[in-house]
Formats: sequence, structure tokens, C-alpha cells
Amino acid sequence: MTTVDRFVLDVPGSWTDLDLSGSVLAETRAAALALAGSPREQVAVNDLFRQAREISRAARRRGALFAAGTAVMFDDGLFLGYAMVFAVTVPPSRELTLPVLAAQLSPPAANGPKSRNAPKGGGKEPADRTVSAVTLPDIGQVARITGIEEAPLTADISIRMLTMHTVVPIPESARDYLIVTCASPNLPLAEEVYELFDAISGTFRFLPAEASAGA
Repeated sequence: MTTVDRFVLDVPGSWTDLDLSGSVLAETRAAALALAGSPREQVAVNDLFRQAREISRAARRRGALFAAGTAVMFDDGLFLGYAMVFAVTVPPSRELTLPVLAAQLSPPAANGPKSRNAPKGGGKEPADRTVSAVTLPDIGQVARITGIEEAPLTADISIRMLTMHTVVPIPESARDYLIVTCASPNLPLAEEVYELFDAISGTFRFLPAEASAGA
């Protein structure tokens, strides 16, 4: 893969690029459990934090170049959000077309893990997935895929996530891309979440290469 000199993705100040399966996540979980008003709410809180740990682990397994997230307890519930950057290199014998990329980013779930929230008769392509072109201030026009996807938690269970993938070509490379992926399991907040993801993705920019020693 062509060397990426440096890039920047700005996230809100309350987000952290630390491992959310560690102390930050544990502190937020304790605060959320303290606010839970019933055993059922406590079960829901524990379930969400288990999802957070698995998503963080999955990002590391997939080789994320950057990963940040937040777990915040508001009066009306818990908000979880993630922003990650992955590198993708297209083999010489293939082309990175949007349909191919969309299929890779959100595979059908008919034979995959069973979703906690998925409707019966799954396996169809997400009906709400949108492929569009957007303009990043410091990059120009790029492709974007949004929609609800299945994210595996275990071999048996997956969850539905609001996702936004922004595909950024690496300068002076015909086959290398960075994918800015934002995700959240807070499905009822879709409009607000996508606005937040758009704002975060819009901060992506490449930085000038550092001068070599003695230059």
C-alpha cells in the first residue's frame, strides 16, 4: 500500500481515542447502572456496554488506523458512537466500484449471525442504504454510503448499527483508499446521529509530508 504520510480526523472533545473497553468505558458503565431505575434497565445498560467492547475489539482486529468513541449517559438514555479510519487497497485485477464496496461493507445477513433487532426474513440488501457523493472541505468530492448494517457481536448474535462510510482516495495512488467509518447502535436517533457523523467525517484531511532529516 502507498504510504499515507499523515491524516487528521477531528472528533468531539468528549470522545476519546483510548481503548473504550478499559477504564473510560468502566466508569461510564458504573454511572449508567447507577441511573438505571429497574433490573430491566440494568440489563439493557450491560447489553449496550457489551456491544461497545465487541465493537472496539472488532476495530482492532480489522486493523483500524484510527479509532475513537464515546459512551455518554443522558437523561433519556445512553449514547454510543464510534469513528474509525481503515485502509483499503484494491488488487490490480479488480476495481473498487461502489456496488462492490457497498456489498463488502454491509453483507447480507441471511446465513450470518442472528440479530437482536433484525426483522424476520433477513438477508436482503438494506432498503435504506444510500450511496451518494459528498464534498469534504479539504479533499473534494468523495463517495459515501449510509444505512443500517448488521455488526456481529458473537458467533450467534449481531446488532443493527447506523453507519456512514466515507471513501477517500489517497493522493497520487490509483488503488489505495481510506474509509472513514462512523457507527452507532442508537437507531431511534438516526437523524441526529447522521448529522454528527457528517460533521465528523467532514473534518478529515491529509497533512503535508514531514521533511526528512537533513532536508
